[in-house]
Amino acid sequence: MRYIILISVILLATSATTPVHSKIYKWVDEDGKVHMSDKPPRAGGFDEVKVKVNVISSQNPLTKDDADALNKKQPIASNKKVTMYGAEWCGVCKKAKRYFKKNNISFTEYDIDKSAKGRRDYEKLGGGGIPIILVGKERMSGFSVSSFQRLYQP
Repeated sequence: MRYIILISVILLATSATTPVHSKIYKWVDEDGKVHMSDKPPRAGGFDEVKVKVNVISSQNPLTKDDADALNKKQPIASNKKVTMYGAEWCGVCKKAKRYFKKNNISFTEYDIDKSAKGRRDYEKLGGGGIPIILVGKERMSGFSVSSFQRLYQP
């Protein structure tokens, strides 16, 4: 009886950690609207989207230096133009905006989910992740205080 319980527990534990794989389909309708679903359209003409399942990652974890810099105002003076392509739901984007505001750094923000221009520009830049921050003509993918300061300071 003890072995049956042990085997049951092992089976339950391994089945609970098995990743679930499903297919996602993307297509554009006759009006130009993009659709995504777990079921392909009846009419055909779709692409299968590759999705990573059960992956948790952080593009730029908050370092102690970043946390310290975010919590204290630092005098930074520059005339370089700052543009950020991000999204409302992005935690790293929120971190960057918080830093910019705390340090009186003016910036232009484009939400790639809500702005057609922002999405177009983001795709022209090669996308790949958010935020993309332009400091003058220099590009920064993601955000860290130290990397931003290197680009921003004169």
